[in-house]
Amino acid sequence: MSVSGVRRVVGGLSVFAVAAGFAAVAGVGVAGAEPVTAEGNVHDYHVARTISNGKPSVGETITVTSVLTRTGSLEYLQQVKDVHPDCLTYVKDSAKVDGDVIGSNKVEVADDYAKITGSWAVYWNDGLIKPKFRTVEFSYTVGEGCARNVNLTSELHVSGTLGSGQLKGVGPSINVQKNISTTTVSPVSGAQVGQAVSLEATVTGGADGDQVEFFDAGSKIGVGTLANGVATLAWTPTTRGDHSITAKFADTAKAVGSQSAARTVSVSQADSPSTTTLAPISGAQVGKSTTLKATVSASGTGGTVTFKIGGTVLASVPVAGNGDATYAWVPTVAGTQTIEAVFAGRSGVTGSSTTASTTVAEQPAGTTGSTTGLSVGAGQVGVAQTISAQISPANAGGTVTFKDGETVIGTATVDSSGKASISWTPATQGQRIVAAEYSGAGTVTASADQISVQIAAPVDGGEPGTGGTGSLGSLGNIFGS
Repeated sequence: MSVSGVRRVVGGLSVFAVAAGFAAVAGVGVAGAEPVTAEGNVHDYHVARTISNGKPSVGETITVTSVLTRTGSLEYLQQVKDVHPDCLTYVKDSAKVDGDVIGSNKVEVADDYAKITGSWAVYWNDGLIKPKFRTVEFSYTVGEGCARNVNLTSELHVSGTLGSGQLKGVGPSINVQKNISTTTVSPVSGAQVGQAVSLEATVTGGADGDQVEFFDAGSKIGVGTLANGVATLAWTPTTRGDHSITAKFADTAKAVGSQSAARTVSVSQADSPSTTTLAPISGAQVGKSTTLKATVSASGTGGTVTFKIGGTVLASVPVAGNGDATYAWVPTVAGTQTIEAVFAGRSGVTGSSTTASTTVAEQPAGTTGSTTGLSVGAGQVGVAQTISAQISPANAGGTVTFKDGETVIGTATVDSSGKASISWTPATQGQRIVAAEYSGAGTVTASADQISVQIAAPVDGGEPGTGGTGSLGSLGNIFGS
């Protein structure tokens, strides 16, 4: 049946009048929204249709209310079909007639409509005792798939015992607003000249596949693509110093663009590469001290070299000013051994490592065993103490390497009385394992001793000393005694 007497009003303004403000972020309901209303006649009904907000945002729920006033003879209304844009999703149990929820078994939902079925008497000449009009409601959630800033129309179809009709071209329409976006740049650390670093921009209101431009002090440096709300760019700085990084998300068909606040990224000079080499290892013999010498190409004091055999750490030795780190190694097992030297790196210098193989000979006949007796007492962080080792036989000579855990404290020469001493200023509190490793000399074999000592915290206001530290734990009496 044709539509006649079409009239559209919105609070005395127009069909598309809406609230002045809308949500700042997609998915948040509009504050102070005003409805849009349209009126028309169909199948002896005067219909007034109202949508709760004519300019909704994505994620908002809107309600479509239709008041059907009978202008002809009595009819039993049997179906009401609300046709809507397919980007709207019907809200379960929102269909109502005169405020009463319609059971789900009487509601049919499709992509572009929701329809109720029942039987409701509508009279035309009473309105007091007998109902002269019926109020039908449907609610929908606004989806991301809705076109933005475009009038999306709706319509109503009715069917009853006296026939049916379609109220087309009346509406009202909705105009879904663009998402209001925000853009932020994540903090960046460790940026260096000539080294690629990842810049990240997080955008709310955008969509996967949208592009984000990155700028360094206003100069464009690249483009990233949004994935799960984040765009990344591999950036390689060419100059050191502070760089002002911003990200710009341009307007799209569905979102309003935005630009981030500036993020200061500090770029330092790139670390210098290093190489580590091991001096040739010769004459290695069970029970006899053999010098391991690693040289770091980036000379200068700082960092440590850790000597290992397989996964076992022998010692961690500070790197001297000439780039060397040495350790008196006493093999305990004959055969081929692979020595690894690992430089940990230091500020401005990268780490590096190397390996070398050597053959360890059996301990020769006619050697004399030795014993090492370590003397060390409980101490305190930042307070120097003397630690010593007594070697027997006393006149053998040689050296003693003192260690705090795996870290070498220093090396001392055995005097004519068989004693070697060194000053140690603990830098780490707690239970420490201190070891003394005698190198052996001539036909006298190596030996070692270790003691667990308690190091107290520094006194209030005191500063830790600069002595060697090491990881907690015991190396064990690896040479025997």
